Amino acid sequence: MTATDLSALSDLLAGPVVPAARGLLGCRLTGHGVTVRITEVEAYAGTAGDPASHAHRGRTPRNAVMFGPAGHAYVYFTYGMHWCVNVVTGPDGEASAVLLRAGEVVDGLDVARERRPAVRKDVDLARGPARLCAALGIDRSVYGADLLGDGPVRLRLPLLPVPDAAVTAGPRVGVTGAHDVPWRFWITDDPTVSAYRRHVPRTRR
Repeated sequence: MTATDLSALSDLLAGPVVPAARGLLGCRLTGHGVTVRITEVEAYAGTAGDPASHAHRGRTPRNAVMFGPAGHAYVYFTYGMHWCVNVVTGPDGEASAVLLRAGEVVDGLDVARERRPAVRKDVDLARGPARLCAALGIDRSVYGADLLGDGPVRLRLPLLPVPDAAVTAGPRVGVTGAHDVPWRFWITDDPTVSAYRRHVPRTRR
């Protein structure tokens, strides 16, 4: 990555989370021999009054990396079986982050297929946040990694920017608060984008 590209990506991530989320569409994330083009993201505003954020109630050992600096990876385990990866954004202390929800595998296709042998269609290899992490080989070891450096997991600017006309915004998937905030962004009609599911509270029997 050139110094100019690094500066542009750093500036994007250091800014407000919603423009950062939009700007991450089309970016390339490389992990352990596989590269995906990011096609779907969700913004979370951290301590800025976003009840859907993991940092809404403050700093914990789990979410500490969200408090800065920007450009680092917040990785968490969910449902006792899946990893999800976020890119930390904004000023230190704000704890905003962008969940990477889906991507198109553009390099290392054979490696991604080996990591996800049950998948029948290539568009499904990284279609959803847990699938994206599985395809890229991302797990707890990536927590706190500098995604702008030269480590095993690296974030880079798009080869071609995604025009505004090709982007759709809508509610975030499965959140328990702020259900209708339109902070999910995706490349319109891209087949790798995951399906929308609104959170449904479990009923006690």
